[in-house]
Amino acid sequence: MADDPKKNYPLPKFHFQVEWGGDENRIGFTEVSGLDFETTPIEYREGSSPAYHKTKQPGLTKYTDITLKRGTFLGNFKYFEEWRRTFMFQEGKAKYRKDVTIKLLDEEHQPIITWTLAKAWPTKISSTDLKADGNEVAIETMVLVHEGLSIVEAK
Repeated sequence: MADDPKKNYPLPKFHFQVEWGGDENRIGFTEVSGLDFETTPIEYREGSSPAYHKTKQPGLTKYTDITLKRGTFLGNFKYFEEWRRTFMFQEGKAKYRKDVTIKLLDEEHQPIITWTLAKAWPTKISSTDLKADGNEVAIETMVLVHEGLSIVEAK
């Protein structure tokens, strides 16, 4: 069996999708950042230890906020606000935490790597900045906080 040629090259990062609550709740973004976490070590040394150094063990894990960016489209100026409301209110009750999945896709639009954010909710929404001499697309930004990040690679 020949080697898979796809495994000889690093994965491109420009083909991805973000969804929450299933396929019907997808939104296109131009950028996703913050897909990382850090576990703080706990250092310990018992006073009569013959080793003159501390031992280290895993402590609490801190998850980075996820920043999502997208272009502003005519007719969708309040889209982030509507998206935020889907997190905040459901059936008159505050149910603001949702799992969010971010999928890196291959050429056939199949997930290669999937990141799942547990109990995410938007903590910040920013409209575009304005610049009289600018020559860029208007970009909206949303920051999500979450309580866990799991990563799954497709087989």
